[in-house]
Amino acid sequence: MEFRQLKYFIEVAEREHVSEAAVHLHVAQSAISRQIANLENELGIQLFEREGRNVRLLPIGKIFLTHAKDAMKAIDFAKKQMDEYIDPERGSIKIGFPTSLASSILPHLLSAFKKEYPNIHFQLRQGAYNFLIDAIKDRELDIAFIGPVVTDDPHINGDILFQEKMYVLAPNNHRLSKRKSLYLTELKEEDFVLFPKGYIFEKMVIDACHSVGFEPHVTTEGEDLDAIKGMVAAGIGITVLPESAIHAPVSEFTVQIPISSPDLKRSVGMITPKHRELAPSEKVFYQFVINYFTEHFPKGMF
Repeated sequence: MEFRQLKYFIEVAEREHVSEAAVHLHVAQSAISRQIANLENELGIQLFEREGRNVRLLPIGKIFLTHAKDAMKAIDFAKKQMDEYIDPERGSIKIGFPTSLASSILPHLLSAFKKEYPNIHFQLRQGAYNFLIDAIKDRELDIAFIGPVVTDDPHINGDILFQEKMYVLAPNNHRLSKRKSLYLTELKEEDFVLFPKGYIFEKMVIDACHSVGFEPHVTTEGEDLDAIKGMVAAGIGITVLPESAIHAPVSEFTVQIPISSPDLKRSVGMITPKHRELAPSEKVFYQFVINYFTEHFPKGMF
C-alpha cells in the first residue's frame, strides 16, 4: 500500500468524482483510476460502486476512509516532527479558540509569543465548544483554548490557566442597573437572551439558574456573542456571560453587574490530545502559555 494510493483514494472518496479529484490533484484521471484499482486489488475488496463518470463510496469504503485519513494525519505529524527535530523553534501550530477569548486574552498571548519565537507560525481556527473538543480528538487541531476546561475526557489533557467570574449583562436602564452586585435569584422574573440549546454558555446559565431553584424565562436566542450583547443593549432582555466575553468593547447601552451568590465562575485553559506527544514547536508554545499565565495570573483569576 502506497502513500500515493491513500492520497488519491481520500480525494476520490470525499468528492465521489474521479475527474474532479484528478483536477484537484493535478494528475491524469487514468492515473487515479489505476491507483484506486491497485488499492482495491491489494485489499481484496471493492471500495467504490461505479456509476458512469461518478463513483459512490460503499459502506466498507467509508470504514476504510476513516482509517486512511487517520493514517495520513499520522504520517503528516511524523513528517512535522522530523522537520522540527533539528530546530524546535520553527514550525506551524494549528490552534483553536472560542469567540469569547478572541478579543481579550488571545491577541495579547499570541503577540507576546511571536516576539519571542518569530519563526513559529500559527494556523488559527475559531470554533464552538464541542467543535474544538472534537477537532483535538480528530487531530484537526494541535492545541485549543477553551472554557470551561475539559478535565474528564479520556482522550484529552486539560490544563486550567485561570478562573473568571460570570456577570449579568443588562440594559443600562434596567431596574437593577445601579446595583453593585446581585443574587442570581433576583433574575427569576426576567427575560433572558441566551445561546440556543447545545451551546456551552446556554448550558452554564441554565444549570446556574436551576441550582438556585428557577427556570430562566428565555425569550430570545442568538448564535454569537455580538448578537447576544446587541439584543441586551436593545433592551430585549438580560444575559449571563463570563467576564472575558463582555470585557471589550463595552457598550454604552449595557452594564455588567457582579453576581454575589452563587459564586459563578468558569475555568479557561488549554486542551491537547492525550494519546500523542506534542511536536517540538507545540511543546515550545505549550510551555510558553503555562509560563505566561503563571506570570500574569499568579492567583489563577482573570
